[in-house]
Amino acid sequence: MKIFTTKKEISDYFNRKPVKVIGFVPTMGALHKGHLGLIELAKQQSTQVVCSIFVNPTQFNDPKDLEKYPRPITEDIRRLEEVNCDILFNPQVTEMYADNEKWHFDMGDLEHLLEGKFRPGHYQGVTQVVNKLFNIVKPDVAFFGQKDYQQFMVISKMVEALEMPVKLVMCPIEREPDGLAMSSRNIHLTPYDREHSLILSKTLNWVKENFDINQIDTLQQQAAQMISNEPGVELEYFEIADGKTLHPATPASESVVALVAARVGKTRLIDNVLID
Repeated sequence: MKIFTTKKEISDYFNRKPVKVIGFVPTMGALHKGHLGLIELAKQQSTQVVCSIFVNPTQFNDPKDLEKYPRPITEDIRRLEEVNCDILFNPQVTEMYADNEKWHFDMGDLEHLLEGKFRPGHYQGVTQVVNKLFNIVKPDVAFFGQKDYQQFMVISKMVEALEMPVKLVMCPIEREPDGLAMSSRNIHLTPYDREHSLILSKTLNWVKENFDINQIDTLQQQAAQMISNEPGVELEYFEIADGKTLHPATPASESVVALVAARVGKTRLIDNVLID
């Protein structure tokens, strides 16, 4: 696996050695099986696969969250080599950002719903860094996990608005055997937290199994109550939303997604399930 840390290195590499299909998996590191599944899927659909590891400061609205975000780069490199990733792009902050840099992308109300409401400014940071990474790597196909469903919608909107020549692929959530969605943040869960975190996936599955398009409000209230009753879990939101707009789902919705965010102990977790 080749490792590049500067824009010039990776640009020079592809200029010398043109590639038919560049597959790209952008990450913030602390890689788990979910990330590695994206790499493996990218390998099936690409000639060469680039994975980026960059903990992007502009998408954190809590400095403490940024500070404690895990950065096990040696272990990450080992894992990427195990799945035969072709290239790792691992830049420093100074390589990605100039001083006093300005960015604003108009993503409409997507910016202020759900995650946007609880993490103001988060999606400006996400679009800012993904725009940079797409312009550096110049991928043909980019792969993202379904766990960050709203993020995928935001990036899709940016790609469309800026007419970027990249195809986006959303890949299913990878879960632990007991149902917990894999996340780099899971390492912060204590054994007690880990046990109680399962209420998130259990509730999502319960909603999917009992789904009735005419009982959305009731289902949503019951789901929120189930999670709120769980010890050590503080619910931020549980929303049964239209899969295309993230506004509350209605009988007219062509697709539906149930999304949840909660703090389990000191760790903030998100999860979702698609309901067709």
